Amino acid sequence: MVETGGGGPDDGTAEVLDRPLPDGVRRRVVQIVSDAFGSLTMAELPAQLRQYARFAPNRRAKFAGNAMAAALETDGLFRQRIGERYREAQPELSGALDSGSPPPAADPLDVAAAAYVLRPTGWVKLVTAAGEEAQRADAERADEESRAELERLREELAHAREHTRTETERLRTELDSARKETDSLHRKLRSALSDVKRGEAALRKIRAEADTARAEAQAQVSAAESESRRLKARLGEAEAALEATRRAAREGRSVEDMRVRLLLDTVLESAQGLRRELALPPVSVRPAETVDAVEPGRMTPKDIAARALSEHDPAILDQLLALPQAHLVVDGYNVTKTGYPQMPLEKQRLRLLGQLSALAAQTGAEVTCVFDGAELAAPVLLAPPRGVRVLFSKPGVTADELIRQLVRAEPPGRPVIVASTDREVADGVARSGARPVASAVLLKRLS
Repeated sequence: MVETGGGGPDDGTAEVLDRPLPDGVRRRVVQIVSDAFGSLTMAELPAQLRQYARFAPNRRAKFAGNAMAAALETDGLFRQRIGERYREAQPELSGALDSGSPPPAADPLDVAAAAYVLRPTGWVKLVTAAGEEAQRADAERADEESRAELERLREELAHAREHTRTETERLRTELDSARKETDSLHRKLRSALSDVKRGEAALRKIRAEADTARAEAQAQVSAAESESRRLKARLGEAEAALEATRRAAREGRSVEDMRVRLLLDTVLESAQGLRRELALPPVSVRPAETVDAVEPGRMTPKDIAARALSEHDPAILDQLLALPQAHLVVDGYNVTKTGYPQMPLEKQRLRLLGQLSALAAQTGAEVTCVFDGAELAAPVLLAPPRGVRVLFSKPGVTADELIRQLVRAEPPGRPVIVASTDREVADGVARSGARPVASAVLLKRLS
């Protein structure tokens, strides 16, 4: 550190400290500055220390120690102000330092810190001597601690040796006893191993018998569960049929009467349509007319084949719906996810039902749209459109099974058309007498 403060050549301000300030002296210097800090005005403080003006002395010494030490070293005016406050607080020690005879009983660190702040003649020697004295004191204290630690370690070593001898004798005695006990345990172990082997053989036999019994029981349980599921399914169908019978009985007719009446209406309307289509003349058939030939102006079998419709032609759906008492059953989500899968389910349902309502008004056919209830988080609040029956499958029942139940509920002979791309659904309803059409055909017809 090099002092840059003002002063004449006869005072101590021109002296130079050629080594770092000892830590003990530095802490005392910071404490002196912190104690005198509060008596200075804001204008008397260096700019870098003004932010610590409101701090308590201990807190100021903790957080602003480096800044105060740097300002004391570089700012001579600030050091002079601190020295003046110190002279007022410690007049005896300050006077002794000014006279060049510090009191012998004073703490060397306090003397060195005061000399560093006041800068009397010979202050560098006082700071250096204090540092050396502190080092000697630390060395002596460390030496005393080392001797005490060495003596303690010697005592612990002697105690450990005595304890080791005693422990060794005890362990030898225990080792002899353990050897004798080990021999006895070996004999018992060999006998126990023989018993274990016999027990393991018996356990393997019991486990084999238990596995066989468990497999038989599992097979019986599986069979019982299968039978229970079958009986539950039959019970559900019987309950549904019973409920339908009761509902029909309340209305004054049975389910069979309803089916027969519906089939009769279908046959009558078919006969009437056939009569209108054939437009039979009142005259009787002539024998010559029974000869198979092609008359001029009439269609040949080749012409009839040319007029056949493709399975993917939407006109075929119009022909099916034109049949008497036709019933169109629509696999709702199968159609919507084929035509517009990117839309939300609610908008899919509304769009399809609106188109089906228009189709029912155009054709006069009975229309039933079935949706899978398993995809619903809550019951759907939906007002069915005019001319369309809307059904959701119950929990545990798929829309495909509900469609098959609807087809089986119809009387044989009634034209039932099922719109679905699901091959399993199409094959199932075809075996029940319904006419499957692809979802794409219905979408083309609706568009």
